[in-house]
Amino acid sequence: MSRQNRVIFTRKMRRDYKILMPMMLPIHFTLLQRVLKRAGYDLVLLENDGNRVVETGLRFVHNDTCYPALLVVGQMLDALQNGGYDPDKTALLMSQTGGGCRASNYIHLIRKAIAKAGFAKVPVISANLSGMEKNPGFSITLRVLRKAIAALVYGDMLMLLANQTRPYEVVAGTADLLVQSWQNRLIKQFDSGKGLGGKPLAANLEAIASDFDAVEIVMAPKVKVGIVGEIYVKYSKLANNDLEGFLASQDCEVMVPGVLSFMIFSVDHRIEDHSLYGGNPFKRLLAVWLKKMFLKLEANMLTVLRRYPHFTAPSPFSHLKELAEGIIGYGNKMGEGWLLTAEMLELISLGYGNIVCAQPFGCLPNHISGKGMIHKLHAMHPNSNIVAIDYDPSATRVNQENRIKLMLAVGREALDCAPVSGGAAAQAQAARA
Repeated sequence: MSRQNRVIFTRKMRRDYKILMPMMLPIHFTLLQRVLKRAGYDLVLLENDGNRVVETGLRFVHNDTCYPALLVVGQMLDALQNGGYDPDKTALLMSQTGGGCRASNYIHLIRKAIAKAGFAKVPVISANLSGMEKNPGFSITLRVLRKAIAALVYGDMLMLLANQTRPYEVVAGTADLLVQSWQNRLIKQFDSGKGLGGKPLAANLEAIASDFDAVEIVMAPKVKVGIVGEIYVKYSKLANNDLEGFLASQDCEVMVPGVLSFMIFSVDHRIEDHSLYGGNPFKRLLAVWLKKMFLKLEANMLTVLRRYPHFTAPSPFSHLKELAEGIIGYGNKMGEGWLLTAEMLELISLGYGNIVCAQPFGCLPNHISGKGMIHKLHAMHPNSNIVAIDYDPSATRVNQENRIKLMLAVGREALDCAPVSGGAAAQAQAARA
C-alpha cells in the first residue's frame, strides 16, 4: 500500500476503535498503556506468542527481514485473525523514530502485510515526534509525552530493583508481588491524574526503593549477568525466548539497562546532528527541551537510588557518553549505536562482566556496535565474558541456551576463584540488616 493510499486514523475512529500495540516491556508498557488510555486511546497490549506468531510473520514478511519485524507483523496479524477483534473497529500502532532502522521502516511492512492478509482497511498509526506521518485521531502532545516518559521511568525503577531483589528473596515471588502491587498503585494514581510529575513522582520513587529495601533477603554469591542488544530482542520475551527467565533458572542475578538512557540517546544524537549538519532550528529546540526533561527524570531516579547504596544504580547518561569516547564514534548512531558499546562498558564497571548481547541475525548495527566491539572490550577488560546470541526463526532455543550456559560456566569459574573478603554481597546484607 502506498503512503498516499494509507488509511488515515480519524478523530471519529478515536472514539470507538481499539488500538493494538506489540508488547515489549511488560512493566513499562502496562503503565504506559494507562497513560494513553487516560489521554483517550483504547490501547490493547498484544501478548499472543508462540509458534503461530512466528509462522504468521514468516508467511507475510520476506524471510530476509529482521526477526523483530517478523515478530511484530506476526503478532499483529495473528491478533487480527485469531484475537476476536472487529477489523472495522481496530487500528494498529507502531513507533517511528526517524532513523534508518526498524522503528522507522516497519510501519510500511505492516501495511503491506495486512493488506495481503485481507485487512487493508485497518489503519496503521505512526507514533513519532519527527513529523513523519500524521493522523487527525492520534497525536502525542508534549504533556502526554511527559507523562509517558514518567511512566517509563517507573518501569525502569521497578525492573531494576526487582532484578536485584528476586535472586536473594527469602520468600519466592515477593519481588514480583511487589512489582504488581506498585503497578496497581501507580495505575490508580494515574487514573486520578496524579503521580506523573514533580514531588509526587519523586515520593513514589522513594517509596518504591524503600519497599524493595524492606524485602527479606539472604545474600549469596551469584553470577551477575548483563543483557544488552537490539532494543526489541533485549527486552521482549517473545523475541529472546524469555532470556531473563532462563538466566533466573540458572541462579543468576540479571541487570538490564533501562529505557530512559535510550530515550536520552535518541534526542542527544539529534542535537549532535544539528551541530554538525544544521537543519530545522525548531526540531533542535524540541530535542534540547526533551533532553533536559529526560535528564531531570533520570536525576530524580538516581538521587533516590543513591540513598540505598546496596542497590547497584545505573550510571547517568553523561557517564555513558564518556565511556564511549575514543572507543566508538558518536556518529555511530544507527539502531542502538554507540550506546550499546557504552552499556557493555558500564555493565563491566558495575560488576556485571558476564554479558549476553542479544541480536537479530543479520542486524548490521548490532554486529558493529555489539558483536564487533567484543574483541576491543576484552582487550580493555580481560576478565569480561561476553557472548553474542543471534535470534532468528531458524535459530534453535537449545543452541542459544547452550551457548549461554558456556558463558555462565566461565562466569561461575571466575566466581569460585574470587577471594572471599565479605565483598558487596556481605555489605549489602549488613546494610539491610
